[in-house]
Amino acid sequence: MKSVAFTYKENNWEGLVESSTQLPKAQLLLVFADRKLLEKNIFNKELAANFNNARIIYCSTAGEIYDRKVQHSSASCVAIQLDKTAFSVQSNNIKNFENSYLLGKSTAALLDPKDLKYIMIISDGNIINGDDVLKGIQEVIDPSVIISGGLAGDGDRFQKTLVGIEENVVEGNIVLLGLYGNHIQISTGIKGGWDIFGPEREVTKAEGNVLYEIDQTNALDLYKKYLGKYAAELPGSALLFPISLKVSESDLSIVRTILSVDEEKKSMTFAGNLPNGSKIRFMKSNFDRLITAASEAGVEANANISNHSPDLTLIVSCVGRKIVLSNRVEEEVEAATEGLPNTGAIIGFYSYGEIAPMKKNPHSFLHNQTLTVTTFSER
Repeated sequence: MKSVAFTYKENNWEGLVESSTQLPKAQLLLVFADRKLLEKNIFNKELAANFNNARIIYCSTAGEIYDRKVQHSSASCVAIQLDKTAFSVQSNNIKNFENSYLLGKSTAALLDPKDLKYIMIISDGNIINGDDVLKGIQEVIDPSVIISGGLAGDGDRFQKTLVGIEENVVEGNIVLLGLYGNHIQISTGIKGGWDIFGPEREVTKAEGNVLYEIDQTNALDLYKKYLGKYAAELPGSALLFPISLKVSESDLSIVRTILSVDEEKKSMTFAGNLPNGSKIRFMKSNFDRLITAASEAGVEANANISNHSPDLTLIVSCVGRKIVLSNRVEEEVEAATEGLPNTGAIIGFYSYGEIAPMKKNPHSFLHNQTLTVTTFSER
């Protein structure tokens, strides 16, 4: 496996021709780009001309990660040449299905299950329920298959997201990239770094990702009470105060962030589901802990690499972290990659939801406000 990264910024390509010269037989291109650039359709023709054997996967972002740096209003691209690993790319749109669960299940069923080792999920981040689509995928995929990826972003605009293959880059798409065989090795790491405060509480009324009551009290009113002066800045200030959701009777928990609030219905819509009866706690940001956690995610991924360097590293981090860290955001990417060898491309994006397994549970979850690292190697 070989990978070469290149970028598009300030209306110019950097490294496109050089990359196509280095990997003329590349079979895959991943393109993480600002949504407004994707709408102009300025990439496909040049990319197809330089990599005429490659499948091209597009994803809009809330920021682009390129070679350990964070970019804006740009495109971060990676060309991938698989020498010993078969792959499959499948896509569907939510408009053709009753719900996100069926979308995930039907799309995953298009992947040949024989020798399937890994699935990368690139999904619309606005009108697809990431939790439900992941459940649908896991319904038909062997539990041993590693799953990671993320939900597309739209900067801090939160208007619409775009995902697709080649010319079909539209709202509502999901793309699954399957990798096959024993030669491919995948390693993952994930961390949050948010501080928990307040007592543990119970979700007493929720419908999917819409929360109405906590401890039989109106959820929005209770949340505003905890936010204090920040309540007047909702929904934007919600990125500073996500919620920790316990996923089992163990200490295992995932983070949920608020996408919007409905003052009339007194409800909050989250980026993932909050099942009735689940236990939650409020959280708050801590700059240094967020960056330390990013470093821990990199260390976790690196610890699982067996005696060789990664050929490709994919980083998916949350738009909420980017907004909270502001001009310190590049520090988390540097921290996440400082322990990784200087081999292969480092690429990624800021998302509306991250997908990865956790160290204590190989089952993949939809996360919010986390940084995830996935490394790829061919033995």
